[in-house]
Order: sequence, then C-alpha cells, then structure tokens
Amino acid sequence: MIAVLAMSVAAVAQITGDKAVGANLVFGSGDGLSNVGIGAKFQYNVTDPIRLEGSFTYFFKKDYVSMWDFSVNAHYLFHVADQITVYPLAGVGLLGVTASIPKIDLGDFGIIGGGSSSKTEFGFNLGGGIDYKLTDQLFLNAELKYKIYNNWDRFLISVGVGYKF
Repeated sequence: MIAVLAMSVAAVAQITGDKAVGANLVFGSGDGLSNVGIGAKFQYNVTDPIRLEGSFTYFFKKDYVSMWDFSVNAHYLFHVADQITVYPLAGVGLLGVTASIPKIDLGDFGIIGGGSSSKTEFGFNLGGGIDYKLTDQLFLNAELKYKIYNNWDRFLISVGVGYKF
C-alpha cells in the first residue's frame, strides 16, 4: 500500500510529453580552475517520473582558459510537495577546453606567447537537483552535478529558471 502511494505521488510530478526550456547561471570548479558560465537547457518527460534533459553551458574565459559543456542527462522525478520536485540525475557529456595565451611584446627581446590549444573530452555526469514551481508554466531550479572526464573532474552548481509548455 505504501509503495503504491509513493509511486502515485511521484507520478503526479510531471506529465508524459511535457516540455520545458530554461536558462541558468553556473559556477564550475575543479582541477585548479574555477569559472562562471551561462547555460540553456531543454527538458522532455518521457514517462511520468523520467525526464530527459539536453543542456549547453559556456564558461567565460578566466586565466586564459574558456570552456563549453554539452550534456544529456536523465532525471528521476520525486514530487515531494505541491510546488517542489527533487531528482537524482545521471548522464553523459562533452567538455571543450581552450587555452589562449596572448602575445607579449618584450621590446628588444622579441615577442613571446600568442598561441592556443584546445581539447574535447567525453565524460559522465552524476548529481541531483530541485525544481520549485512558481506557476503552472514557470519554475526555479537548482542543481549540483559532478562531471567525470578523462583528464578533468568538475563540480558544478547551477541556479536557473524554466518555462514549461
């Protein structure tokens, strides 16, 4: 009886076929580099408790390094109150990193620097988040995500807003 009640409460969280778009502010940290980015996402409810999300985040250049991240995650939704949904997430992603060193003119000693290098890596995402429903269409979102890549591990904290249609 308790299991049936728990499943019915979780199923109320979203309706199959619901779609949403959103924007978020992201703080990323890991391997000696912390930076801020902005992102966009698209969500689609495959079943009542399962939602897929595609997201893209651009991290602003800091210490000559800029990054972008594209991820696809699955969320399992738990409706815990009328306005609150929490979820664990798991997924995959691509991380692109570019380091650009400016040219420095040393006068009589010549010019140094002026190069760039970039790399893209495949990795895995683990984390969780919470949605807070403001209206039937508008919601706030907060998320913690750990990204595991071959040469980079990143911890991301994001806050944002979404619109369901």
